[in-house]
Amino acid sequence: MFDHLLVLDIAGGAIRRVDLDGTVSTLVAETGSAPDGIVYDPASDRIFWTLMGRPSRGDDGPDFSARNGGLRSARLDGSDVATVLTDGTITTGKQLDLADAHLYWGDREGGRVTRAAVDGSEVTDLVIRPRDPETGLVDMADQCVGVAVDVASRHLYWTQKGPAKGGAGRIFRVGLDIPAGETAGTRTDIETVWADLPEPIDLWFDAASSSLYWTDRGAAPRGNTLNCAPVPAVGDTGRTPTILADGFGEAIGLAIDADVAYVTALDGTVRAVPTHPDGPAERVVAAVAGSAFTGIVGIPARTEQS
Repeated sequence: MFDHLLVLDIAGGAIRRVDLDGTVSTLVAETGSAPDGIVYDPASDRIFWTLMGRPSRGDDGPDFSARNGGLRSARLDGSDVATVLTDGTITTGKQLDLADAHLYWGDREGGRVTRAAVDGSEVTDLVIRPRDPETGLVDMADQCVGVAVDVASRHLYWTQKGPAKGGAGRIFRVGLDIPAGETAGTRTDIETVWADLPEPIDLWFDAASSSLYWTDRGAAPRGNTLNCAPVPAVGDTGRTPTILADGFGEAIGLAIDADVAYVTALDGTVRAVPTHPDGPAERVVAAVAGSAFTGIVGIPARTEQS
């Protein structure tokens, strides 16, 4: 069970501690530019988070295509902030997962899903999406965002949200091992598991039920929701997801603890949503004016006693 939550505040460039009674405090006051995904590694007792980097202002809003994203780490108490991957190693660091002592993340404008050891070594691209041959840029439809790893079946899932409110979001599946003779950019084992979603963001794989949960910040009625669906067999596509909650203020981050899903949103809220009909009642855990929450991670109670 979670003792408390850690959420990234992109508006404040900080990590906030959110206790389950709604108390909010600051754990890390300066994360670096635009923090987005966060995980906790109990083996090292450290937290890790991605940075999207500094956007420039384009005609259509912020432009994150400059390669200045990175990866940071700190002790669980917020001390000893360290650089794991220097700014520029990643284009736009998005959501983050941890499996088998390795970090996995989506690189949105980089059009990649990448893995590295927790010490920053062994940086390996697992997926590289197509690029415009003239500009070298990745089309918005192919930008990678959320990630989740199924260790038992050795599969990786990721989201491509597509244009804002565009209804062209997709969730993909691929093996953790690149097929022999292929590369991250040419591999032929990529499956489209869900298509025509509003705008899927963060993913959570539940091994016990072999299900995927995801947030979606797209347009209502299917967007700004928390969704769940069983993972289909290899070669099959997923069935229509169940919407567990809606009405979020731009839903982003997701962390699941037994029968409760904690969802962050850009309106500065954290909501607790039951994942089963007999779960606890839905509630707003915290709402912080002026904040914009992205990634979230739950810290188990036992870490406070170790």
